[in-house]
Amino acid sequence: MRGRQQIYPTVNTSPWFTRVTCLALLLVWLPGVLNAAPSPIMSAEFVYEQAPFPQCHASTIVETKASTLITSFFGGTHEINPDVGIWISRQEGGRWTMPIEVADCGRYTKRDGTVMRHPTWNPVLFQPCDGPLMLFYKVGPSRQTWWGMLITSIDDGRTWSEPRRLPEGIRGPIKNKPIQLADGSILCPSSAESPETGWTVHFERTRDLRRTWELTGPINTKAEFNAIRPRFLKHRDGRLQILARRQENVIATSWSTDEGPTWNKIVSAKLPNPNSGTDAVTLVDGWHVLVHNHKVRKPDGKSGPRSPLNVRFRTTGSFGRMWQCWRRTTCVTVILIRRLSRPPMA
Repeated sequence: MRGRQQIYPTVNTSPWFTRVTCLALLLVWLPGVLNAAPSPIMSAEFVYEQAPFPQCHASTIVETKASTLITSFFGGTHEINPDVGIWISRQEGGRWTMPIEVADCGRYTKRDGTVMRHPTWNPVLFQPCDGPLMLFYKVGPSRQTWWGMLITSIDDGRTWSEPRRLPEGIRGPIKNKPIQLADGSILCPSSAESPETGWTVHFERTRDLRRTWELTGPINTKAEFNAIRPRFLKHRDGRLQILARRQENVIATSWSTDEGPTWNKIVSAKLPNPNSGTDAVTLVDGWHVLVHNHKVRKPDGKSGPRSPLNVRFRTTGSFGRMWQCWRRTTCVTVILIRRLSRPPMA
């Protein structure tokens, strides 16, 4: 029997609620007894119920070397507003700590001397095998013009380094976690959104824990697919696979046989996508888990519904030919939060 616990913090954006809260769902993955189990949800809890910001979004979660769970998200009055900062919460003694701000907005001075702030975006937590805990995030006035930032922690997320801007043209992981390869290098799944070139996927590699970087791609054009925010799966034969958000009503996928320098053409993964974020993870026994919204876009071209949330798994060796459908979490998610999108996994 295979077992794995996952936590999914997300955001309450319902107009029927007066406060925005983060929700954590604790799931157990038991493929052998899915049909017999009444529900895969073991417990559900709020990461916080009160905070000094009214909204949060783009959550990420990681298990540290000390087996501590840490979640991060951006919070402020509203996405894109200049008061939006990066916040974290740690699980201590079975309870989540009050969120604290660890990276505020980028400041700049206008010609008249007025100090202004840029919003922050999309934190991504990552724990390498060696080295400090890493927290990537973006700063900038928009998704088209943001740049990559990084802070690190050597004490299990209690304190953080001064922010460091990544080199020009390097954004870091856009939404989903990097992967550490056998040679120790860290490969980041990244993407760009441009009115001229559309949504494109590329990859950024560091071999020395963030000091120097190499860029691969983009691996698609807007004439093929508009794809962003990929997520890695690692297969037992050594191949890497990405699953990416796409505008064209399906999840996109591509494969690499050389651990990232080259990728084949992006194609459909034959799974629906309403232009919303996804996450996926390869477990230690080789099974793959995917979390996404099993919906398509509205007829007018706008993003489709981001509820309910679907969890799928793929058996070892299936290599994308079939995804089993797990139970939907409708009974929990629709009642507690009206919008379930961009779910992260530890």
